[in-house]
Formats: sequence, structure tokens, C-alpha cells
Amino acid sequence: MIPVHLLLAAMSSSAPEYTLTVYSSAEPGSLDPTSLSEVSQQLPGYALIRDERTLELARGRQELRFTDVAARMDPTTVAFVSLTDPSGTRVLEQNYQFDLVSGQKLLERYLGRNITVLQVLGQETRKVSGELLSAQNGITLRLPSGEVSTLTSWHAIDYPALPGGLITKPTLVWLLDAARAGEHKVRVAYQALGLTWWADYNVILDEREGCRMDLSAWVTIVNQSGGSFPNASLRLVAGEVHRARPAAVKMRTITQEMMVGAAEMDGFEESELFEYHLYTLGRRTDLPDNSTKQIELFPAVVGANCRKQLVFTAAPEVRVFYAPNTDQGFAATQRGQANAFLEFENRAENRMGMPLPAGRVRVNQLAKDGSLEFIGEDTIRHTPRNETISLRLGTAFDIAGERRQTDFRSDFKGRWIEESFAIEVRNRKMEKATIILREYLYRWSGWKILEASHRYEKRDAQTIDFPIEVPADGTVSVRYKVRYDW
Repeated sequence: MIPVHLLLAAMSSSAPEYTLTVYSSAEPGSLDPTSLSEVSQQLPGYALIRDERTLELARGRQELRFTDVAARMDPTTVAFVSLTDPSGTRVLEQNYQFDLVSGQKLLERYLGRNITVLQVLGQETRKVSGELLSAQNGITLRLPSGEVSTLTSWHAIDYPALPGGLITKPTLVWLLDAARAGEHKVRVAYQALGLTWWADYNVILDEREGCRMDLSAWVTIVNQSGGSFPNASLRLVAGEVHRARPAAVKMRTITQEMMVGAAEMDGFEESELFEYHLYTLGRRTDLPDNSTKQIELFPAVVGANCRKQLVFTAAPEVRVFYAPNTDQGFAATQRGQANAFLEFENRAENRMGMPLPAGRVRVNQLAKDGSLEFIGEDTIRHTPRNETISLRLGTAFDIAGERRQTDFRSDFKGRWIEESFAIEVRNRKMEKATIILREYLYRWSGWKILEASHRYEKRDAQTIDFPIEVPADGTVSVRYKVRYDW
């Protein structure tokens, strides 16, 4: 019979080498860094953790206790491989022990056994020893005299020893079979909850000579996994990675795919991973448990071109049609407002051209006196290079107007409606304003513009835009007539 060796702990002759790939399912801008402790159990993300270290193994079957793993690990995703002897070393059984020691658990384990309770009474310390009968609503002891006493307050409790089954750290216990004895370099990979990341962008807008902007980007990594990872290699995945529920992953395949060389730089290096983007930090970093860390995503972009856009609308946006809207009074007269947008091209010729992970974009503007003032923020989804980014920053103060129905004709038997509108846009600025007047055609999907006082552009299947210039402290009136057929 093959002897079974019992190892109390995995004896490591080298410090662990951690590699973490962190995935996020957080909605952009949805997490508040000041209240992360309140959402730790539902933190939207997880990590693939690889732990490489050198262990001393005996030959044959043995029990190996592997500590320093994340408390919120998924034990069904664990993969163990000996890099020294992969074919001759295998795991026969695995247990994940997470029943960590606590004051209440110690009391429960000591029911029927003797303990000593310390009470502080004024300047004196009193010791009460006896058999623990109950740990509910206080501590009930049977004293050596046979009397039973219940203590509702105490200072400390002395236990003769730590009872079996309780541990101080989450521990993986393997029944391992090794063909050769000696030092083995091993890799342990698993998934763990309680880790996530997101991106934050800061824009400094300068309109003193046209529209120019500086862009800086940071990533925030949160670790509430119940494990600390010193001197870790860090990778971040941007993209919507599908996960089955419950998750069960072929970890060796993922590990082999992920083991790419670290970037030869201090910042993040971007590369493609399947249909996602992988950001690899070119240096190692510490990720302590219950910590939040910020790292620069890429060097700041300086002097990129941008454009400001004012979009005025007073029409309700309707995108789903179940039947034609034949109510003549629907949105017949409505006040409107102008939203201010900042747009820029994520292209190399605009000093950018890097895939941008989802995140919150905060915009500050240089005021005339040189100070920085916050003017708005928006969120972006995962955005590939060579795309246009549009940020809604707020409502323009000095642009007003309304939209009123001027004519309505219909023939329900002939299945058509003709409707006319007049939209008045007023600019109370001391300078002219270029404005996009946006109209949503909400009565039915089939429409045609019969008359229009100004040139318009078809934005999509239900939207038209009138580019207009409104003089300083002036007014522009736009009229059009639309016909719907069904």
C-alpha cells in the first residue's frame, strides 16, 4: 500500500508570484468609491488568480494544505499543476476549508467543555471557570461546586486550545500523488469574487482658441476578495465576457491563454484577447485585501481637437410602435431645451486611437482667469478606436424655445396623417449660436417630409436634424410638414 504523508502546511521555499486578471461587470459610473464597503457582497466583478510558488513535496500520496488563498474564491474553478513534473503530479481529491475561527464559533465548539471567563469589576479582575452549557443570551457555566451561573458581560475568554476543524485562514487541502520528491514549482489558478475595476477620465477643455482638450485616464482596482496579493502582475479585461451560472471554467485553457509576457513599460500595454481588450501593467504592484488602488491607464493626451454642440429639442422621443399615434393633441405644444455636448474623435491623427474601457468622463474648463471649473460629466461604454465619442454635459442656460402644432389633417380610412409644426428657438447669448434642432417623428414608422423652411438631415429612421444659426439675442423659426402613411 502506498504510504500517505501528512503535511500540516505547504512548505514554500520561495515567495508566491501572483498574476491577476480582473474582469468587471460594473455599469459605467455606477460605483461610488466612498461607499464600497456597503456593496462588498455584490461587487460587480471577479478575477482569475494565478499563484506560482516552489513547494517541497514527498514522493507518493500526501495531504497538502495550501493557504493564502482568497476567502471568496470559487473552489470549482481551482486548477493545480506542477511545472516541474506535470505528468507525474496530480490531485486526487480537494477540500476547501473556510470555517474560520471566531468568538462565537469557539463558544459553539466548546459546549460541554471547560473554559475560563474574565470579568472586570471596577479595579478587580474576576476569573470564572466551569463547563460551558450554553452560549445563547450570555454564557451559562456549570461551576465546580455544581451551581449554574449565567454571565451577561465579560472582558475575555480563555480557551485551553484551538478546537479541531477551525482555521485562521481559508485553506485548500489536496490529496496529492507525486512521482518524484523534492522541490516542485507549482501553479494554482482559480476564480474569486470581490474584485473589480473601472476607468475614470478627466478632460480639461480649452476654448480660448477653438476647441482643444487634454485627456487623462485612470483605472481604479478594488480588492474585497478576502486575500492579499503582494508584488502581483496585473491585467485588466475590457469587454462583455459571458459567464454561465453557476460558473465552471476550464482553468488550464484560460491559464495558458492568459500567460502572456508583461509589458516592457511601467504603464498599461493594450492588446487584443479574443473579442476583448487586455490591459497589462508593465510592472508589479501590491493589491492588499480591502483596498482601492488607482493607476494611470495611459499617458495624458494633450491638445486633442474637439467640438461643442448644442442640440435643441421639444419633441417627445418614441422608439416603439404598436399602432399609429392618431391623437391630435399628443405633444401639440411643448417647451424645449438645448443640451450641450462635447464630441471628439478617438483617432491616432487626433493624438488618441486607443480602445477606451467603459467609465465616467468628468469635464473641467479653463475659465478666463485661468482657473479650472467643473462643467459636467457623462459615461461611455467600451469604445474602440476610430469612433466618435459624444458627452452630454448639461443644459444650455441661454437657449430657449417651444414647438407648436399649426395644422393636423387625417384620413383613417385612407390610412394617413399630415401634420405641421412651427418651432421657435431663441438665443439670449451676446454672440451667435450654432444649434442642431432635433425633431423626433413619433406617430408612425412610415413618414415623408412634404415641406420644410430650412435644410434638414435624416439622422436615423425616426429623427431629423435642422442645423441652424441663431444670431445674438435673436430668434429663428423653423416650419415643416410631415405625412405619415400606414
